[in-house]
Amino acid sequence: MEDPKQRLTTCISTAELERRWKGTREMMREKRIDYLVIQNQEEYLGGTVRWFTDFTARHQFPMTVIFPVDDEMTTINCGGDPPAPQFPPEWAARGVKNRLGAPYFPTLQYTATYDAELAVGVLKEKKKPTIGLVEKTFIPITFYEHLVKHLPDATFVDATEWVDEIKVIKSPEEIALIKGTAALQDATLDHLKRTIRPGMKDYEVYAEAHYFASKHGSERGIVLVNSGPLGTMVPFDVYHFQNRPIQVGDQVSVLIEVNGPGGFYTEVMRIFVVGRKPTQELQDAFAIAVEAQKLTVSQLKPGADPKEIWDANGNFLKKNGYAPPNRLYAHGQGLPLVERPTIRYNETWKLKEGMNITVHPQAPKRDKNVWAIVCDNFIIRKDGAEPCHKYPQQLIEI
Repeated sequence: MEDPKQRLTTCISTAELERRWKGTREMMREKRIDYLVIQNQEEYLGGTVRWFTDFTARHQFPMTVIFPVDDEMTTINCGGDPPAPQFPPEWAARGVKNRLGAPYFPTLQYTATYDAELAVGVLKEKKKPTIGLVEKTFIPITFYEHLVKHLPDATFVDATEWVDEIKVIKSPEEIALIKGTAALQDATLDHLKRTIRPGMKDYEVYAEAHYFASKHGSERGIVLVNSGPLGTMVPFDVYHFQNRPIQVGDQVSVLIEVNGPGGFYTEVMRIFVVGRKPTQELQDAFAIAVEAQKLTVSQLKPGADPKEIWDANGNFLKKNGYAPPNRLYAHGQGLPLVERPTIRYNETWKLKEGMNITVHPQAPKRDKNVWAIVCDNFIIRKDGAEPCHKYPQQLIEI
């Protein structure tokens, strides 16, 4: 008889899952929390569901995890009417006691509380429970209101920060998987170097990157591509704007932000130049982006203040005649595409050993019609930052 476990792709070890559960329950006992409730509908920013279960919500179908302080988990998924088998299959679910489900969809208003009704049935097993909500921004108001109405003796607290503090410090197993994602992305850049040619459209570069990454273990991710003549601003763009054919003399800007086997994210960004030498303006801008990254990386140490790093990067770019960042230019990554900490003036955390930080400073200069960027990931160690990507930091000439 065929062993169903041969169907599994790369999984987190049970020992790693137990490490996460143990650390979380220690926090819950300290904070006097009886249950954590986690919900998400997708993978890019829904990594906390996966962090607890090694499974992720997909395709906008909500998945709920109820994590008790003194028992195994309950999962709630969009599935069939009981007694239909529910996801995940029992043979693949670790640390899960109950697998509940119902046919509910955000687009079907009359099913809006089906998952909440199942959650209440679990949470009311304790009298006057304290319930920690994790990532409240992802929990629909219909779900939350149903819990509050039908659990009148419960106390609700926001446990997001406490879970994040555990989740963002990466274990040796997690760091190995993060480095594996970086290696996959480096290989994808090599594939694009062999593949990009005049006449291709930007969306074909997108497709080649996704094809190669998926073939080598990526489950999900973002690829942004944009092309334009040298001497123009060419920031990367989304698929909707990727119908342009690549021509000789073009800059092709590519972001590869896919996950790898095991689900961990890193990201790498490089610029390709097709059929000609890069202009001096582009070379200068790229050199500034590389120097800006080096400046930031030199400050990625335990105890560092993100605001000070943000200010130093902005001052460096302005001093050299380039625009400072106005969004994110460096941030944490893990099972979510973006996680704490951010390297911004309003981040409240200090940096810690074991964080995975992506650093992607831009060097735009509108009066010179030039835009350049570089991006790589780094693990914060006791005495500095260890690079994850190994792809050369250079303009890629085709």
